[in-house]
Amino acid sequence: MAEIGYARVSTHEQNLDLQRDELQRAGVEVIYEDQASGKTADRPELLQCLKALRAGDTLTVWRLDRLGRNLQDLIGIVTDLEARCVTFKSLKESVDTNGPAGKLVFHLFAALAQFERELMRERTLAGLASARARGRKGGRPASLSPAQRRAAVSMMRGKDLSVGEIAEHFHVSRSTLYNLLADKRNAAQVP
Repeated sequence: MAEIGYARVSTHEQNLDLQRDELQRAGVEVIYEDQASGKTADRPELLQCLKALRAGDTLTVWRLDRLGRNLQDLIGIVTDLEARCVTFKSLKESVDTNGPAGKLVFHLFAALAQFERELMRERTLAGLASARARGRKGGRPASLSPAQRRAAVSMMRGKDLSVGEIAEHFHVSRSTLYNLLADKRNAAQVP
């Protein structure tokens, strides 16, 4: 059972000494160190650290924000550690998943992250509904103008050219033309 630490600073001007000292005072034997922004996923030492951890080990960080890029990332890492039977500690926040209080804190974090995701989803859906109510349609612009759509449908119904040849003529995929036909059929069925 190893005590492994992870320390990170955002820029090369910042210093790892404070984190290193705190981790060593907490009994950490090996410390992995990154100098990378918390916003970047490219943290090679963190990847090495996570690979080195075995069941029964403890991963210790100075503060929670040193480990995860955001709350969801942090919860994902700690959940993975828990599944691998690795304990997690954060010194500043006094979080220790080895005990029930530390596990409770992380379950609260996970619930808050889920709540935040649901709020974002609701806001997104409300924004889309509002845009639709103003006549705006999301997504990619139509690949064919209304005149081109009418011409393509007419050409497909005429059967003088194959769908592939018509698609090549309009510089679209065959599926675009098939979808256009399906849309026309559905529109014709609407009373």
